[in-house]
Amino acid sequence: MKLSDLENPSILIVRLSAIGDIVFATPLIHAIRRRYPEARISWLVQAESKDLLECHPELDQVLVWPRQAWESQWKKRRWLDLWRAIRHFRQGLKAHRFDVALDVQSLMKSGFLTWLSGAEHRIGLGSREGSQWLMDQVIAKGGEPARIASEYHHFAQQLELPVDEFEMHIGLSDEDNSQADALLTAHGLERGFIAICPFTTRPQKHWFNSSWNELLIAIGQRWQLPVVMLGGPGDRSSSLAIGGRNQALINLTGETTLRQAAALIKRAKLIIGVDTGLTHMGIAMNRPTLCLFGSTRPYLDTTHENAAVIYHPRQCSPCKRKPTCNGSFDCMRDIKVTEVMRHASRLAGLDGRVR
Repeated sequence: MKLSDLENPSILIVRLSAIGDIVFATPLIHAIRRRYPEARISWLVQAESKDLLECHPELDQVLVWPRQAWESQWKKRRWLDLWRAIRHFRQGLKAHRFDVALDVQSLMKSGFLTWLSGAEHRIGLGSREGSQWLMDQVIAKGGEPARIASEYHHFAQQLELPVDEFEMHIGLSDEDNSQADALLTAHGLERGFIAICPFTTRPQKHWFNSSWNELLIAIGQRWQLPVVMLGGPGDRSSSLAIGGRNQALINLTGETTLRQAAALIKRAKLIIGVDTGLTHMGIAMNRPTLCLFGSTRPYLDTTHENAAVIYHPRQCSPCKRKPTCNGSFDCMRDIKVTEVMRHASRLAGLDGRVR
């Protein structure tokens, strides 16, 4: 079955997490909308990431998987309550009468939810962990590994969707923009600022705090621009180790919603960050963005002239979730502040001045 066999279908995209992966997958919305202007497009996501999608102009609705409630019932061995919750959720999904469900996360949990949707046609992208048995069709992962969002680009091609405008997109509300502007005014940032995104879920993806502190000094000396540090609520304690008494650093870690952070990123002169969702938002917002990679290598080709990746592979690279360096993380240590400043100058300014 191909999408081309249907006329204005009701389509469910299943990508539950994480922030960066959801951002990478957003071009699918526009590709589907171009092929089927009257289609009803929905997205199933976990609660913590729904903000990324709720204001997308081409998405009809965002559905939320109540993962925490299900996990709580599982841990408490409340089997009957869990079964009832799953049955109720399935009834809610089936009420939407989906023609097609696309599982682009490829795991058993996403495959199970895709199956629960009751969609007549279920298509998985490289489905594994047994989820392939819940699909009507599985499209093997492909594309150009070095290209950002390559696997989703390949998936769209296999579904015969247009991919000539395959760009990431994060929708913002008027309130998001006004709140971002209010933050800029409150912190005196109207003349411009640089955003840094130092936090991620795995220590092997982090750049060292000493390097961030050295970078803050270099930015202050060269560009005399304030720096805004962004991150989630869980990063707040870690953020205290960066900046110290540097008055040019405005620490907004944990103080914004995802879309407010995106709105600030949209207003930044430059974004510098590790492999984390907030950094990828810089590319989605078409802002000058410099990504620092070590244990992972999701892309080297950003497809944007104003975005670049610094990556120094070693024999063990990329180790992903299984580092072998006993915590030394030399791939990230190899990234020097002088190199970051050189790339930043090229991406965001002329003659060392940020535009």
